[in-house]
Amino acid sequence: MNAQRRHVIAGMAAAAMAGGLPLGAFAQKKVVLGFSQIGAESEWRTANTESIKSAAKEHGIELKFSDAQQKQENQIKAIRSFIAQRVDVIAFSPVVESGWETVLREAKAAKIPVILTDRAVNVKDDSLWVSFMGSDFLEEGRKAGRWLTEKMKDVKGEVHIVELQGTVGSAPAIDRKRGFEEIIKADPKFKIIRSQTGDFTRAKGKEVMEAFLKAEGKKINVLYAHNDDMAIGAIQAIEEAGLKPAKDIVIISIDAVKGAFEAMMAGKLNVTVECSPLLGPQLMQAVKDLKAGKTLPKRIVTEEGIFPMEVAAKEFPKRKY
Repeated sequence: MNAQRRHVIAGMAAAAMAGGLPLGAFAQKKVVLGFSQIGAESEWRTANTESIKSAAKEHGIELKFSDAQQKQENQIKAIRSFIAQRVDVIAFSPVVESGWETVLREAKAAKIPVILTDRAVNVKDDSLWVSFMGSDFLEEGRKAGRWLTEKMKDVKGEVHIVELQGTVGSAPAIDRKRGFEEIIKADPKFKIIRSQTGDFTRAKGKEVMEAFLKAEGKKINVLYAHNDDMAIGAIQAIEEAGLKPAKDIVIISIDAVKGAFEAMMAGKLNVTVECSPLLGPQLMQAVKDLKAGKTLPKRIVTEEGIFPMEVAAKEFPKRKY
């Protein structure tokens, strides 16, 4: 190292000390991640947020976190704010699939890589995002369908299904419906007689199930809920209608949160398909890899299982969310 360079570094160190900064502050700038979360609509989402916040801390990444309260316009505002702040990486869970083209082009123009977590976007140009990490929602729907067709393979008459869909236009709602239908259509006895959004929330799940029960009553054989929170809300409605959940109406849901395991142990939910929210460590590793100049896989899939009522008590102590 030449004398002039040593002199410059010594001067920077002195300036850092004088400003009350630790000696290493000028040498190593923290990686900054801007993250836009959908909201706090379910147990799953709360666990997802917690995983991201704690993993950022553990990995020494500065996290700029924004809660969109389930509104796309809030997410777009947050992403624009991250671009203006020149963060190193932007990550977000899109509330719906479409309508992202413009803001993602702005991020690309600013040379800020974008990671999609949990949900995908529908854009013509896939170079607008570098990687999508999360569950295979289509496969989750198929798992739910396979479990049902196996359970009811010996039933002779028609099987009437009501469906509580997730948020309209969201990737999980679209794919969980498609995957489920793909499996049940092989047997014409399975019929979806009512299908409506419950917005992934417990309150809306209860409200919509009440309407289903008023309209169809004892005609309902199966409830397929796109998440556990809606299923738990629907269980309340079923009980208030004087019916036995998981007996009079078979209940299938998705997420595998602790609340679902409690419902299964109480004999009120038949099965839950896993969708892990613990994406934080995976996301922080991806952010570090990007900063180190590595190329990320375009698709990073989370490994997941399915939990019928019979295994709930054994599995419950192992659940982290």
